[in-house]
Order: sequence, then structure tokens, then C-alpha cells
Amino acid sequence: MSLARGKLNTPYTVNCVNTDHEDIREFLFTLGCYPGEKVTIISKLASNYIINVKDARYSIDEDLANAIMV
Repeated sequence: MSLARGKLNTPYTVNCVNTDHEDIREFLFTLGCYPGEKVTIISKLASNYIINVKDARYSIDEDLANAIMV
């Protein structure tokens, strides 16, 4: 399932980044969001997600959250 369908404060393991856009894939990799890494949704406001990856918090939009498969 995509991260956008995940629950708050539940740790998930990234399975893959499912997108045809190489720039989106590279951006998520720079955040540390790659297969095998733990990711947690801290909060969701409208279509913005605050996620925790490697003890750092990032704000991503719903398109990026849909590209992260957990």
C-alpha cells in the first residue's frame, strides 16, 4: 500500500518508490526514503504529510506519499 493510506504514528518499512518520474525518485532518496528504511507519519494536514525518516522530519505532499510503497 502507499504511505498516503497509512496510519499516524505507525512505523512502516519502505518497500519501493513507485513513480515514473526520476526526479521524484531522486528527491525521496535524498531524504533517505529508500527500500528497507523505516518511515512514520507524524501528522497529516489537508494533503501535506509530516514524516519521520532517520530521526529527521520532512513535509511531503500527497503525490510523494502515494509514490512511497510500504
